[in-house]
Amino acid sequence: MKKFFRRLYKRFKIKISRLSKSSSRINEEIEPHEKTAFKICLKLISDKDSEFMIAPISQKRFIINEKLNLFILLDWGRIEITNHIFHYDVKLSSRDNERLLYLYDTETEKRRSKTENLVKSNIKNTLDKIYDSIIKKTEKE
Repeated sequence: MKKFFRRLYKRFKIKISRLSKSSSRINEEIEPHEKTAFKICLKLISDKDSEFMIAPISQKRFIINEKLNLFILLDWGRIEITNHIFHYDVKLSSRDNERLLYLYDTETEKRRSKTENLVKSNIKNTLDKIYDSIIKKTEKE
């Protein structure tokens, strides 16, 4: 009997959460300037010249592209785009915000993985050189 009520309660919670998600998406209308800001972020995330930073306490994500003179801050459903002349502050829909954060995090993770592999390969080469030098020095003695 307890199992039945637990299942019923879980189903009820799932239905309520689905209703709230679908109703919030219906009410969100995406403005043209939001689409443009989203596209700018997508381009800069995929650009190889962009640098990423994450503030650990505030969870703010930064995209810096010196070649294009752009600085972008992703912060809780807002995008702040700054070049050396203007500053734009655009509010995003929750769906677009989730997508941007996911793309930002996956690109950051890819770059971290590449850097880690590069560092590890350098360590291996350096350790081999150290080992070879030790062998040469010990053979001479």
